[in-house]
Amino acid sequence: MQYRHIPVMVDEVLGFLNCQPGGTCVDCTIGGAGHAAAIIENLLPDGLLIGIDQDLDAVEAAARRLAPYKSNVHLFHDNFVNLPDILAQLNISAVDGILADLGVSLHQLEGSSRGFSFQKDEVLDMRMNTDQPKTAGTILNQASSQTLKHILKAYGEEQWAGRIAEKIVSRRQRHPIRTTGELVEVIYEAIPQRIIRKRKIHPATKVFMALRIAVNQELDCLDRFLTAAVELLRPGGRICVFSFHSLEDRLVKHRFRALENPCTCPPDFPECVCGKQPQLRVLTRKVRRPGAEEIARNPRARSTCLRASEKL
Repeated sequence: MQYRHIPVMVDEVLGFLNCQPGGTCVDCTIGGAGHAAAIIENLLPDGLLIGIDQDLDAVEAAARRLAPYKSNVHLFHDNFVNLPDILAQLNISAVDGILADLGVSLHQLEGSSRGFSFQKDEVLDMRMNTDQPKTAGTILNQASSQTLKHILKAYGEEQWAGRIAEKIVSRRQRHPIRTTGELVEVIYEAIPQRIIRKRKIHPATKVFMALRIAVNQELDCLDRFLTAAVELLRPGGRICVFSFHSLEDRLVKHRFRALENPCTCPPDFPECVCGKQPQLRVLTRKVRRPGAEEIARNPRARSTCLRASEKL
């Protein structure tokens, strides 16, 4: 199976990670190994790249792409939230660079047949790791109306979350909602046509994003990952995170800033007495985005947000 993946902002990643020969870097969402292939070139001849992905297709594709560097690469089919355990297996206590790309891959959208895209009629799966039991179909057909409303509102920021949730429950009483096409039909029934006509994005976009986040517990995993990842960086080590929607970017931004300025003393205190020391130096005061030329080559890159920090 061909694994299609177009890495974004490769030069920016290499600049922020500042990979050096002999260093150790982790690509926590290795995908098609586009970024990883560029990173390993900067680690040679005796550096180490550790690649992680919860999608087995991605791990297999990365193994093929990185075969020429196999003596310098370790690959793991796992969730990046388990980074501490993965490094412990390799007897590694700290690394020089960490990259995480939080987006759904082009392969997952177009070639996985797991229902990530509303543009194809596929089974409602949306699992990045197919070993886990809960699918998007499970949630849609078993969760209460209130739970569905919460998922769509909290993770998709969907204005019509309540009406969509009610329509889902009504439809599944007649028969289970099994495919992406059936879900899209429900969304069109729930959202008023005057609203649909005004929207700049497809009416199913936010619903599909919310379900994917819920199925894969993405925000919870990201929160836990950021805490662990910073602890595993050597002093001077760098972390780069790509996000593709506001919920993820906000979480990354706030976590980096909190670790840069962790003081909890009241603002009117003349000096810090809480004793909390900064752990990071934020390298991206403003979010970095791809340029017009890259977006022209790869339109999916337009929503990319890149943030980077350095361990103190």
